[in-house]
Amino acid sequence: MKKFTAGCVKVMSKWLPDAFIFAVILTIIVFIAAMPAAGANPLQMAMAWGDGVWGLLAFSMQMALVVVTGTAFATAPIIKKALDAIAKLAKTPAQGVALVVIVSGIANFLNWGFGLIVGALLGRAVARQMKNVDYRMLIAAGYSGFVIWHAGMSGSIPLNLNTPGQIVDGAVANTGGAVTELIPTTETIFSVWNLIMLVAVIVITAVLFAISHPKAEDTFVVDPALLQDEEREYPAPVTPAEKIENSPILAWIVGLCGLVWIVVFFFLKMEVNGVTYGKGLNGLNLNSVNFIFLILGLLGHGTPIRYVHAVIDAAKGAAGVILQFPFYAGIQAMMVFKAGSTGTSLAAVISEFFVSISNTITFPLWTFLAAGIVNFFVPSGGGQWSVQGPIMMPAGLALGVKPAVTGMAIAWGDQWTNMIQPFWALPALGAAGLGAKDIMGYCVLTLLVMGVVACVGFLLVGALGISAI
Repeated sequence: MKKFTAGCVKVMSKWLPDAFIFAVILTIIVFIAAMPAAGANPLQMAMAWGDGVWGLLAFSMQMALVVVTGTAFATAPIIKKALDAIAKLAKTPAQGVALVVIVSGIANFLNWGFGLIVGALLGRAVARQMKNVDYRMLIAAGYSGFVIWHAGMSGSIPLNLNTPGQIVDGAVANTGGAVTELIPTTETIFSVWNLIMLVAVIVITAVLFAISHPKAEDTFVVDPALLQDEEREYPAPVTPAEKIENSPILAWIVGLCGLVWIVVFFFLKMEVNGVTYGKGLNGLNLNSVNFIFLILGLLGHGTPIRYVHAVIDAAKGAAGVILQFPFYAGIQAMMVFKAGSTGTSLAAVISEFFVSISNTITFPLWTFLAAGIVNFFVPSGGGQWSVQGPIMMPAGLALGVKPAVTGMAIAWGDQWTNMIQPFWALPALGAAGLGAKDIMGYCVLTLLVMGVVACVGFLLVGALGISAI
């Protein structure tokens, strides 16, 4: 196992370019491949790409805020102390990487934005207190927890399937008219089969990471001193401006207002200003998550100026998101582009191929595999849902497969190939100070574990009749 992991690391380190170069290469590949599928000429494809570059602009800002607010919150003194305390539970390198996988998996199940940052920062915390642990593997372990995000409590597909606002013209959006009633999370996120698969992925990944930790001579060690966060000096305020900047009263007034919004938005059924609140888990989305991080970060740092400095430091980690998201938006636009009213798209070609070779038993499996391929080119969960949902949901219904299972199969495929797609690793890498090629070799191990568990799991779901209507 150690030789296999070392081989993957060597291959990825040698052949995987910087994440931005990877996005550029994918752009060229999709540009060429999409033309025959869409029946388009080079000019049409170039225009589709250019028109689509800003298609994820709002999403890009949301994601940049996930990085910034998540990192700023995770670097608050109370969170840093908690992560340091958790890191001390590990006594050996093997225990260290396994611990990071498990904690990251739990955090990503609760919320992927928080989990991405917590996994990286816990990896740093373990490296600070343990001298002989491989730093690259720790950060890969932290990112590996992200492999279960879409099947967790912040998964966009299961939440969309249970959100009243997603019903348009009598059907849930992006289901091609196949789903006319909301699907509760008890049939998706909290279904027994989904939870069993999630636990299996995290436990097996943690065990394999532990037994695959490199030998001492091959271990990539970082001087713990380099991982120490610089502590800013805050002299006693003298001027009126300094006293205002360092006033905890301002932070708590705004923080209290924010906490009231959070409590009402999620937990209290009431109508305010014509809007009904008390959304529960259905209220989990990028905006509400970023708001939670924003408020908790402000409260966690205690004063406005300390939070300002935390955000400035965290903003460095958003550079990759700012640069690369426009390119992935262009890729997504080319994937769904079709020339003329009778044309098709590259995404549709991929999805329809898997539909054509499916039956009631194998459809969940093939849906998962198709989603894994499409995710490589459309790494946005919401974007993938808009591409595949209208194709796979009606097809599953026609074959007698429950919409809940089809939706979750797409969600599992979407999260699967994130392990070798640098797109979502950018926030974690920004917090860790590494590049994509430093961790992707180890992430191949997570990819394989996830692939095996999901393939076996979805085949059993079909074979045992769990997926049948």
